[in-house]
Amino acid sequence: MDVLVYIIQNALPVMIPLLLVALGGMFSERSGVINIALEGIMLVGAFIGTLFVFLVQGSGLNPQVILLIAMVVAAIAGALYALLLGVAAIHLKADQTISGTALNMLVPAFMLLICKMVFNSDGVTTSVAFYIQKIPVLGDIPFIGELFFQKTYLTVGIGLLILVVCTIFFYKTKLGLRLRACGEHPQAADSVGINVYKMRYMGVILSGALAGIGGFFYAVSIMDGNSNGHTGVAGFGFLALAVMIFGQWKPLLIALAALFFAFLRTVAYSVPLIPFLAVLGIDNAVYKMLPYIATMVILAFTSKKSRAPKAEGIPYDKGLR
Repeated sequence: MDVLVYIIQNALPVMIPLLLVALGGMFSERSGVINIALEGIMLVGAFIGTLFVFLVQGSGLNPQVILLIAMVVAAIAGALYALLLGVAAIHLKADQTISGTALNMLVPAFMLLICKMVFNSDGVTTSVAFYIQKIPVLGDIPFIGELFFQKTYLTVGIGLLILVVCTIFFYKTKLGLRLRACGEHPQAADSVGINVYKMRYMGVILSGALAGIGGFFYAVSIMDGNSNGHTGVAGFGFLALAVMIFGQWKPLLIALAALFFAFLRTVAYSVPLIPFLAVLGIDNAVYKMLPYIATMVILAFTSKKSRAPKAEGIPYDKGLR
C-alpha cells in the first residue's frame, strides 16, 4: 500500500505537464494547425517562468502566489512564441511541420546563450520551494487525503481544473464548436460566417499558453523547482504529441493517456521500492525507457484507427470549395 501511495503521489505531478501540453496540441490541431513546436514552447514556458521566479524569489511573497503569477507569465510567453507558428502557418501558409521544427531548434540555443551570458551557467537556479507537505483539512481525509493532498504540488490541482475548463469549453460553448468545425471542414465553417483565420489563431494561441504552463509545471514538479537547464524537457513535448494522438484529440481520453505514461515513468524511478522488479536485476535505464517504448508500441497498433481532424495541416484558402 505504501508503494502504491508513493507511485500515485509522484505520478500525478508528472501527468500534469503531459496533460496540459497535449491539451494545447489538441486545441491547435482541432483548429487545423499541426503544432510540432510543443517541445520548444514548453522550453519557453519553463525558461521564462523560472526566470520570473528567480527575479522575485527574495520579495517575501508566498511560494504558491509566486507559482500562480509565474504560471501566467509562462502562459503569456508560450502564447507569444506559438504566435510565430500561427503567422507562418495561417498567414504565410508555410509548411507547418517545418515551421514547428524550426521553432523547436531555436529555443535551446537561445536559452543556453542567455544563461551563459547572464548567469554563466547552463540554466537558471532558484531557491523557492513549491512542494506542499500537506494541504490543510483535505490532507487529513483518510486514504484520499494521503493520495492526493499530501506530498504534492499545487500544479496538480491547477492542472485538473484546467482539464475541466477545457472540456467544458471544447464541448459546451459556441467557440469550442466553431474551433472544431474549422479543423474538420473550414470551407463549410466559413460559409456560415465563421472567421476561420481568427479561430485558427485562437487555437494556436491557446495551444501556446497551455504548453507554456506545462513547461513551467515541468520545471516546478519534475525538476523540483530548482533549475531549468538548457538540456530540455526530456522529450515531454514530443511525448505529449503521442499522448494527444493516443487520446484521439479528446480531453478526457488525453487525461487517461497522460496518466498512463506518467505511471510508467514513475514506476521506472521506483524500481528499488517494488520487490518483484528489484529482484530481476534489470538495469534501471531500461525501465526509464518504458514510456518511450510504450509510445512506439501503442502508436504502431493504434495509428491506423486514429482519426485526426480532416483539415489538419492544410492551409485555408477561401477560394477552395
